[in-house]
Amino acid sequence: MSTLFFLDTNVFVYALLASEPLKKQRALQLVEQALATHTGCTSYQTIQEFANVATRKFAQRFTAEQCQQFIAAAMQPINRVASSFELVQTALELQAETRYSFYDSLVLACALQANADVLYTEDLQHNQLVRSTLRIVNPFLAVANAG
Repeated sequence: MSTLFFLDTNVFVYALLASEPLKKQRALQLVEQALATHTGCTSYQTIQEFANVATRKFAQRFTAEQCQQFIAAAMQPINRVASSFELVQTALELQAETRYSFYDSLVLACALQANADVLYTEDLQHNQLVRSTLRIVNPFLAVANAG
């Protein structure tokens, strides 16, 4: 059985970031693996965060059309988690358990709802196990140590 992994917003951002070529390469590998093998997933919340970053914070901001095209090609096909009241409840519980911010806890809640085994993100504690089922992995650690 393949391990199901969840991709956080920063993975999609690095997949497009020319200024970080090693992180870009690793991020592209993860996105391509997710799309090709269907063992990777993301959430509606991650798509929203990406759209905000791509259209407001990129040095070369995405147009609405560019953003829609990227989301349709790389994110929506692996989107497994929609917004819900239950997701917010779980995020609030996780916030109390982990002391992470609400939005970081919402990412955890999404990954748990998707039944992911691994959450790829650079924003949380590497190798932490959440609720005995979800391992947080920073996919860029080896890249950072190589640089």
